Amino acid sequence: MGKGGTPMDWEAADRIGAAADRDPDSPTATSGFDDRAADAAERNEGCDDDE
Repeated sequence: MGKGGTPMDWEAADRIGAAADRDPDSPTATSGFDDRAADAAERNEGCDDDE
């Protein structure tokens, strides 16, 4: 997880990916943040911090 906050989940990663798809020239799309968000969601899958 990054600097505090909520861990990346698939719902958030999907929103980021959709935003990048809507505007391929946006900083989100051109920086590869959408791919990093999906990678983070995959890493966090199955993690349950509520225990």
